[in-house]
Amino acid sequence: MAAKAKKQNTKVLTQQKHRRRQWVTFFRMIRYGVNNFTRNTWLTLAATAVMTITLLTIFVGIASHQVLVDTVAKLRDEVSMSIYLQTDTTEEEAELVVSELRQLSSVLDVTPRSPEEARSQFVDSNASDPAMLDALKEATNAFPWTLNIKVVDINDTSELSTFVEENDALKEHIDTNRTPSFAGDRREAIASIGEAANFAQQVGIIMSVVFISISTLIIFNTIRMAIFNRREEIQMMKLIGAERSFIRGPFVVEAVVYGFFAALIASGIGYGLLILAAPSLKEAEVSVQPIMDTLTFYAGFVVLAMIFIGAIIGIISSLLATRRYLRTEI
Repeated sequence: MAAKAKKQNTKVLTQQKHRRRQWVTFFRMIRYGVNNFTRNTWLTLAATAVMTITLLTIFVGIASHQVLVDTVAKLRDEVSMSIYLQTDTTEEEAELVVSELRQLSSVLDVTPRSPEEARSQFVDSNASDPAMLDALKEATNAFPWTLNIKVVDINDTSELSTFVEENDALKEHIDTNRTPSFAGDRREAIASIGEAANFAQQVGIIMSVVFISISTLIIFNTIRMAIFNRREEIQMMKLIGAERSFIRGPFVVEAVVYGFFAALIASGIGYGLLILAAPSLKEAEVSVQPIMDTLTFYAGFVVLAMIFIGAIIGIISSLLATRRYLRTEI
């Protein structure tokens, strides 16, 4: 019984020593990796600079795309497509058309406006213009029913066009003297911004991939040069029994440090550029405030995400470099 207890205690002590040794090894790898980061100033600056550009490109690409998406959504909410019904259409007949419009998958909402409401709105909006009010009194044509429609995609009105051409209830009451307005005066602007959003997203993805590839290549070569410069030291460590993980660890830590500092710099520059550009963008009616609010509220998570991306790029490039070099040289 005593022998069994002694054996169990010995096993526990062995496990504790093994864990302690693992932690000591881990902290040594971190210390060696940080020291390696400061050994060659020019290589460190080059690797960190390219990594910073990569992360800044990702930051700006995501922020720019979201700004364009928010701007398109804002303009979509401000613009209503209109279908006009005859003035003598009853409220029940107008509601029938409205209910069928609301069943379309591309329609978000329909707001009917009666001739009386249209006239009242016209008077209110031109209250300071006596000439317009006098012209209204002399006008012989009455205001029509107006169905203001908001759609899911401002650039896709195919379903709405089909409805105008084929719906029987609408055909019976549509005002043939007024062509339906399927985007209003700002359609071209909205279409252009929508295309710009898609283009910006594609360019952002391409630039991010290019700079990630460049960063990986530069860090890969930086790590290979560091291995080559310390090949005798590494060979000595191998001869005295150091594991490959212990030899590889400091280089991985070094690459992670590149990503860490690059993420902090890129985040600072990205936030600075956004703050500087915000006033001009607001004057141009670009919806920049939502992304600013989001980035400000989640600033900590944004920085952590940037650090994570930088660390992943560094880890991948360092593992590729050490795997290729250490496998052949050690």
